[in-house]
Amino acid sequence: MAKARRRRVRDTWKEKQWYKIMSPEGFGEEEIGISPSRDPDFLVNRKVEATMRELAGDFSKQYVKLKFQVDRVTGDTAHTKFIGHEVTTDYVRSMIRRGTSRIDAPIIVKSKDGYKIKLHVLCITTRRAKSSQQKFMRETINELLNNMVSDKNFVEVIEAVVTGKIASELYHNVKKIYPLKRVEIIKTKVLEEST
Repeated sequence: MAKARRRRVRDTWKEKQWYKIMSPEGFGEEEIGISPSRDPDFLVNRKVEATMRELAGDFSKQYVKLKFQVDRVTGDTAHTKFIGHEVTTDYVRSMIRRGTSRIDAPIIVKSKDGYKIKLHVLCITTRRAKSSQQKFMRETINELLNNMVSDKNFVEVIEAVVTGKIASELYHNVKKIYPLKRVEIIKTKVLEEST
């Protein structure tokens, strides 16, 4: 009896086909993994992670984790869409020192083509900042981000986030309010896609 059951398990594995999982167009349509599945429909909505180092070969960005979700399968290829990104917690910890202020500014923005994205901006000051200064910095970040994103489409926004373009632009504007050590977008999440 046990032998028959064991054989049955092995057979279901044989029935599975391997699918290549590709990154979205904005990320160069690179292969980011392979996955077995009995039915291509089972792959749809499956989540996959890849680091910037794996995708772009950039060692300096290996702390950036990109999150994708399979949205369609054609033949033996599973295509994904970008659903968010995150930087590793040890990287965030390495930026924070005693005597500095950590300012978190989570903001929801809308791209030109109607995508709703939640961005979590982290600012690290060189010295402790007063709460009134922190509040003003958050408001400035909010305003700047909305202006930066409103004239970009989704792919342009995500590219500017993961390459650090938006963070450096924020840094140059916000450091006029208070001396900054670092500005980083530590997390993004796609809340709503354009219809």
